[in-house]
Amino acid sequence: MRPNVSMTRAAMAALLLTGIVIGSGCSWFRKGSDLYAQSPATRPLEVPPDLDTPRTDTAVNVPSAAAASAISSGQASGGFTLQIAREEAFAKVGEALAAVDGVTITSRAEALGVYDVSYEGSNFLVRVAGADTGSYISAVDPRGLPATGDAPKKLVDTLRTALGAK
Repeated sequence: MRPNVSMTRAAMAALLLTGIVIGSGCSWFRKGSDLYAQSPATRPLEVPPDLDTPRTDTAVNVPSAAAASAISSGQASGGFTLQIAREEAFAKVGEALAAVDGVTITSRAEALGVYDVSYEGSNFLVRVAGADTGSYISAVDPRGLPATGDAPKKLVDTLRTALGAK
């Protein structure tokens, strides 16, 4: 019976040795690499190259030299300032527009501070905007750019005179 005891001990030793090898770090029994072991929420984000930085080429529209020259040379309707609050100026501009012959007020939007007017064959907006020193009155086209032409300039000059601005 002696040989059976040593066989049992040898089998036990082999089983113990196999357990130590398996548990000690044999790569066959490990789960994938660390990157795949992480949950999807904790993996690093990959940003496509074209989304790294925002586009800045269209951030600011600077008028061309010709447009700036036209505005500064008086071809655009220059505005003027009134030393009163925007709400009061909006009401006064409305009264002055109603008194000008040939002006048709198509619509008005007090929240935006604009009158949509038709005058001498031209359609444009008369805008009343708040300014540091009161209110700024000007004629603008539907894009918000200074309105050009004789009619807007003439109407702004008429409003300036009617409202006593300099």
